[in-house]
Amino acid sequence: MTEPGVQTTIVDDTHTPPTFAELGVDEHIVDALIADGKTHTFAIQELTLPLALAGSDLIGQARTGMGKTFGFGVPLLHRLMHAEESGLRPLDNTPRALVIVPTRELCVQVTGDLEVAAKNLTVTLPTGEQRPLKIASIYGGRPYESQIAELQAGVDVVVGTPGRLLDLAQQGHLVLGKVAVLVLDEADEMLDLGFLPDIERIMAALPAQKQTMLFSATMPGPIVTLARTFLQRPTHIRAEHANDSAVHERTTQYVYRAHALDKAELVARILQAEGRGATMIFTRTKRTAQKVADDLAERGFSVGAVHGDLGQVAREKALKKFRTGEIDVLVATDVAARGIDIDDVTHVINYQCPDDDKTYVHRIGRTGRAGRTGIAITLVDWDELHRWELIDSALKLGVPEPAETYSTSDHLREELGIPESATGRVAAPKREHSEGERVERKPRSERTASSRTRRRTRGGKSTGSGDSGAQNDTGTQKNTGAQKNTGSGDDTATTKAASDNAATTSDGGEGKPRRRRRRRVGNRNADASATHAADAAPATAAAD
Repeated sequence: MTEPGVQTTIVDDTHTPPTFAELGVDEHIVDALIADGKTHTFAIQELTLPLALAGSDLIGQARTGMGKTFGFGVPLLHRLMHAEESGLRPLDNTPRALVIVPTRELCVQVTGDLEVAAKNLTVTLPTGEQRPLKIASIYGGRPYESQIAELQAGVDVVVGTPGRLLDLAQQGHLVLGKVAVLVLDEADEMLDLGFLPDIERIMAALPAQKQTMLFSATMPGPIVTLARTFLQRPTHIRAEHANDSAVHERTTQYVYRAHALDKAELVARILQAEGRGATMIFTRTKRTAQKVADDLAERGFSVGAVHGDLGQVAREKALKKFRTGEIDVLVATDVAARGIDIDDVTHVINYQCPDDDKTYVHRIGRTGRAGRTGIAITLVDWDELHRWELIDSALKLGVPEPAETYSTSDHLREELGIPESATGRVAAPKREHSEGERVERKPRSERTASSRTRRRTRGGKSTGSGDSGAQNDTGTQKNTGAQKNTGSGDDTATTKAASDNAATTSDGGEGKPRRRRRRRVGNRNADASATHAADAAPATAAAD
């Protein structure tokens, strides 16, 4: 039984999907997709392309990993390249298409996919200038200056998150008055993150005459209301294969009841299963994600983390390493689940039970993508059993009470193909030296003799040669050793004598100041010094 007003198309397994060229896509886009290894369409693309190319509003609903990005990206680029035929305004360095996504990671992912399809596209401006089609990525966590400069230089397509898009639009840097194509990607996730008010404000600033495409894996009530408000007679497309359930049939699901204190050891052994490739581990909290990543790194695994407590640069570096294979384990929170589109993820591990059935579907949707097979493993603690029962009932998984499992359980090793020799570590931990243990130091390399010559100066002027300075120092030391202080009067005399001697040295160059500051006196006898000090005392006090 389908919902009212929704047309569900069941795709037979024997059906041969058409190519992008057969659907009338621009040849430059087709060539770029062929160079990237994409020739035939997926089910959601086959159904949406004819309507989207004609400029109709639509709602595309398909499970995660079914190719929704090219379902709206290809017709969007095609219409921009044929603006006159499509009834769009000529391109003039202001955005003609706007794609709104919920997360920063998904923003980067969608931008990359559109750049792949637009690699061979060039546009002609009203001035006659020709340049490549420009796609800008606008999201938070990055400086405003670079994004403002990119917008001022001229862009054709803008992909961004609601908050930063609204900020730049209110500041006048993002021109929304000429947008002709609007796409809302992963609309249900934007609803969960509380972006719906921002989206409504952005859509209110857009022209009334535009094409709107809404894509999502699920369609909750508020999203349906949003579609009815802003879309004009949309066609609701739901693409499914025959006998498909809410989750991928090609994804094998395992559910275990695990104790919180044994989960780290259990996950470490699962990561040593036969045939394991890129693996994603999902947690409910940011603190748990970082804790799991640190623990697996200490056990010797190549692991990275993506969560809200990390800066944007650190998150992008972790995702880049995961895509390039530099690390093969990525620990992430639910927010990052939507933005990671990697085809070769073989295992997904739910370290903590998801909040609901929708979150569960989105998590395990990271594996089994693009026709591949995958394995999804969920660890349910004792205090999470009630939550799992609701998920199992909604998705009809048939596992209301997971089997009690520990890291040493035989059925865990047999089902997942874990070798009997597997332990909780793949590398020895870093050895820390105990207190009092002698550690042999590495020999230091011999230092080369310095050829630098030092010269003494006073007030920026040289005080004489080294020989004369040495002689002067020797004479001064003798005079100082022969002289003794005889009270406060002697101290004052010493100060005045030192200033006189310093002035003589600076003017005549006969002496040289020593490195240490010490009081120096001339070759006067103690009685003369005392008499002179008594006469000079009032003047010294006045000077002080």
